[in-house]
Amino acid sequence: MPTSHAHEDLLVGPTTFMGLPFSRSAEGAGAAILGCPFDCGTHPFRIGARQGPEAIRQQSNLVRRFTSDGVDVDILAEMAAIDAGDVALVPGRIEEAFAAIEAAAGGLFAGGAAVVGFGGDGSVSLPLLRAAAPYHPGLVVLHVDSHSDSHPVDADHPYDAATQFTHAAREQRVLASSSWHVGLRGTTFRGGVIGHTHEVGYNTMTMDAFQAEGHEAAMAELNAALAGRPVYLSFDMDVFDPSCAPGVCTPAWGGFSAREGLRFIRDLKGLNIVGADVNTVSPPHDVGGMTAFLAAAVTFEILTLIWHTRHPA
Repeated sequence: MPTSHAHEDLLVGPTTFMGLPFSRSAEGAGAAILGCPFDCGTHPFRIGARQGPEAIRQQSNLVRRFTSDGVDVDILAEMAAIDAGDVALVPGRIEEAFAAIEAAAGGLFAGGAAVVGFGGDGSVSLPLLRAAAPYHPGLVVLHVDSHSDSHPVDADHPYDAATQFTHAAREQRVLASSSWHVGLRGTTFRGGVIGHTHEVGYNTMTMDAFQAEGHEAAMAELNAALAGRPVYLSFDMDVFDPSCAPGVCTPAWGGFSAREGLRFIRDLKGLNIVGADVNTVSPPHDVGGMTAFLAAAVTFEILTLIWHTRHPA
């Protein structure tokens, strides 16, 4: 049938985050989304975070590009942000998958982009940090999670979703003494976890401590501690209460509401955010896509922080 449209206008490309251009090259891009469809498969019964990147992209159709009560410009267009697709990997081949994630993210960092990785379970933070560290000397991490993921390492099975930040500190990918774990709460499989996190060198702020200190004071403390440093923001969706984010790998009651969690991110404005990840969305355990939708909103807020980093005026 005759048409006045150009042929390319009749074709739809791959689903990307908020309709971003798909590109494997970060040349000229201020930010790049990178899907890491991987989970270690070690959780007793909640397996599914490997499907997280696809779900976040799908739900991102509900996120609009303008924030009339905030940054009322198209930050994605101004940063020439891209979606680089997913890393080609095989879940279950842990070390091979980590190497692939590190290489893929490293290529994007080399192009000058701030990489925002989509998990996957929290273990993907390690290869993403390995990729970021060479490009950002003195890197620190702000890890927002109900768990520290800084457990002791089992020499026979060194990699899982509870040890990634132990590895990052031991490998000196991050400066642990200036890095923070925020939102810690709930039960664990072993004792002494927070104590071990301190032994590795990290600072911690439990959810109870955050609430007792109050939002304004706690954010002032964190911003003062992280100011002037290159910051990698790792955001685990189980920091939210399961009432608003049920579809995560390890839910824990007593977390942030959606409003509190989004406000937390917004109040990091002014920090030098050089990379990030949003992880543990597990679609098989989600309800109506609400966790993936919230993760998409979290990602947009993180991209806004990156925009602020690159447009400080």
